[in-house]
Amino acid sequence: MNATSLPGWLRASDDDSLLDVAVQPGAKRSELSGLHDGALRVRIAAPALDGRGNAALCAWLAERLGVAQRAVTVVRGEKSRRKQVRVGLAAAQVRERIEALLQAASN
Repeated sequence: MNATSLPGWLRASDDDSLLDVAVQPGAKRSELSGLHDGALRVRIAAPALDGRGNAALCAWLAERLGVAQRAVTVVRGEKSRRKQVRVGLAAAQVRERIEALLQAASN
């Protein structure tokens, strides 16, 4: 898969993938709610205090993508709602799994 066939919110990096995520902390429940300004919009139930929101985001993504929690890390934007997250999974697999979640969110 070449870089031009990837959506704007996903980039391939060696054996990993980088996701652009717009996070809404303190939501009623954790869920993928679509796209926002070229990034995945993820609502997280945890508050944005003491890194709890970031930890909850990583745990939620790991569960949805079927990887270990240690394979998901916030690499940029730790104190921002706009984040870049590294996932230890090939871009093609990430795209497939996230697009299924996006499809479910739009129904």
